[in-house]
Amino acid sequence: MCAKQLAKVYNPKEVEQRLYDEWMEKGYFHAKIDKNKKPFTIVIPPPNITGQLHLGHALDNMMQDAIIRTKRMQGYCALWLPGTDHASIATEVKIVDKLREEGTSKEALGREKFLERAWQWKEQYGGRIVEQLKKLGSSCDWARERFTMDEGCNRAVNEFFVRLYNKGLIYKGDRIINWCPECETALSDAEVEYVEEASHLWYIRYPAEDGGEGIVVATTRPETMLGDTAVAVNPGDKRYQHLIGKNVILPIMNRPIPVIADDYVDASFGTGAVKITPAHDPNDFEVGERHNLPVIRVMDDRGVINENGGKYAGVSREDARAQIVDELKQLGLLVKIEDHNHNVGHCYRCDTTVEPLVSKQWFVSMKSLAEPAIEAVKSGDIKLVPKRCESIYFNWMENIRDWCISRQLWWGHRIPAYYCADCGEMIVSVTAPEKCRCGSANLSQDEDVLDTWFSSGLWPFSTLGWPDKTPDLEYFYPTNVLVTGYDILFFWVARMIMSGLECMGEKPFEYVCIHGLVRDAQGRKMSKSLGNGIDPLELIEEYGADALRFSLAAGVRIGGDLRFSTAKVLAARNFANKIWNAARFVLMNTGDTVLPIEENRLDIADKWMLSRLTDMTEDITSLIDKFELGLAAQKLHDFLWSELCDWYIEMAKPRLSGEDEADKQTAISVLNHALVITMKLLHPFMPFITEEIYQSLPGTEGSIMVSPWPAPGKRYEAEEKIMGNVMELIRGIRNIRAEMNVPAGKKVPVR
Repeated sequence: MCAKQLAKVYNPKEVEQRLYDEWMEKGYFHAKIDKNKKPFTIVIPPPNITGQLHLGHALDNMMQDAIIRTKRMQGYCALWLPGTDHASIATEVKIVDKLREEGTSKEALGREKFLERAWQWKEQYGGRIVEQLKKLGSSCDWARERFTMDEGCNRAVNEFFVRLYNKGLIYKGDRIINWCPECETALSDAEVEYVEEASHLWYIRYPAEDGGEGIVVATTRPETMLGDTAVAVNPGDKRYQHLIGKNVILPIMNRPIPVIADDYVDASFGTGAVKITPAHDPNDFEVGERHNLPVIRVMDDRGVINENGGKYAGVSREDARAQIVDELKQLGLLVKIEDHNHNVGHCYRCDTTVEPLVSKQWFVSMKSLAEPAIEAVKSGDIKLVPKRCESIYFNWMENIRDWCISRQLWWGHRIPAYYCADCGEMIVSVTAPEKCRCGSANLSQDEDVLDTWFSSGLWPFSTLGWPDKTPDLEYFYPTNVLVTGYDILFFWVARMIMSGLECMGEKPFEYVCIHGLVRDAQGRKMSKSLGNGIDPLELIEEYGADALRFSLAAGVRIGGDLRFSTAKVLAARNFANKIWNAARFVLMNTGDTVLPIEENRLDIADKWMLSRLTDMTEDITSLIDKFELGLAAQKLHDFLWSELCDWYIEMAKPRLSGEDEADKQTAISVLNHALVITMKLLHPFMPFITEEIYQSLPGTEGSIMVSPWPAPGKRYEAEEKIMGNVMELIRGIRNIRAEMNVPAGKKVPVR
């Protein structure tokens, strides 16, 4: 009679929820501060409250869970800190759409009522993805769950803003920003996705003010010419020396503008002369500042030409382009049109073409924040895995621009700046002031909210209690590893490094483990339009969480994309069934107790198996430490399927049915030991089935989750070599039988 009977067939639905509830009830996920243990901390990349579990989440969280489960078993005080992000733009868009369906709008509701609806929406849908992460088996410390807009995080955001402002690193000013006309908010550089599009170069003649021929410019955006304030040429371009300092006439607007010389101009592009529109191009804005040019904005927040656009006022930017080109043709000023491919910025949320335009916004001066963050990676204090990501990181950080942090939204952390209606003074304060220095209580807060990434950039320490010096912050910071996709290296990772060094004077984490995207079997990005998306919750429902987790683990390569298919989940389920059947076979031959392994009773196969278990323990431990989870999962698969099941169990069968009781008990002891060790090594990847098997094995106590990680045992190198020869011989015989078409059941002599 075995310690616990295993069902004939493994049923994930019967096992997974029961075990997860048991783990939660017994508090195995909770990291209680223990000064006798070393801490090991991972903070979850907080999923958006608008989100639903997708395969990217499943991959990212499987990897974190595998690492944290390993460290927990290795005796660390292991904290995996969970939480969600308020996702300003995405959440506001969802609520605005819902209001539109109801026949109203956020403006009709007013700010206060709108925010009430937003918090209701968060309560209704915000926890959905958390429950889905639990279905995956995520062993987060849910008692410490945080939200980027909870009271503590909001206080941390205000504190950080005021600190940077007082140091002169946050300022408000008119600068070029990326503007989404659909979301009607500013975007940071990192929130703009560039797509190569087929377009044109329009060659337009700007006549000379003195009646001369003038100059021809080449542009990709004729609609912005309404706001031109100069034409620029390279100072070394001999073709245009005679025009520098003179005026040309801006077509349509009939406004004289100067020809200036600036090194920014590439003499080989187009005609070597470019129009300068400081209000609608970041490079032109900088040229304009160098030459004290006027800044004329000709577009409103919806992408419609404003009153500065003359006759085109009220026309959309798309229609204005077509109409302006037609007018230039009629005026005889359109010299030619060429096909031209170029990168066009799109909003990362709604895919609308982004409009660069000048706007009064809040900015963070990034250069002084970036320098220590660059050094932290260069010195190896923070390690990016794979290392090749460092060059991408350095390139972005060394060329970093000031970060536009204000957003024209209502949902989010409101900027802690207050304006006095009586004297006009601006007060920046962590808490709302009661009065201005002039004595007036007539104060109003800034209407804008902060970029979502401003708050999530504080995540590794705001979640642990900063700006207070809490026990959690003292014990668990800095965190150990961040697991994330390469697509948010700049959105989030770089900003956390800068914020951590600025606020804590210490790195936020030691390692950044960077994985790729999950693609379909053909290598295509998963999307609704292609119809190739796969719902991980449906896969969990059909095959179980372990099968999904292992299919992802076996395919993951650090820094590389993962090709995924349902066939891989099916293969992982078959692997789970193989393990289950092997465990049932062992338990059918095992009593309630298993005798200790006696070395003098071991045969060659036993010693080979024990030696291979030592190899596996060392290999899997090393691979997980290096975040090579894909290689670790594949090694475990091959070992369990082939060496344990197909070789050792088959070799043990005659002994288990033999008459030598001592030999039988030795085989049982080694089999039981092999299952205990392999279940522990496999547990980080397949937590449910390994727990169910482990608890059924005689000699085990409690949960596999909190059992000690295996230590390498004795190695029997001579026996490993002998068994290697035997296995090679048997494979050779099998191959010859197949080649000679010998029937499977027929016995033939071998010489």
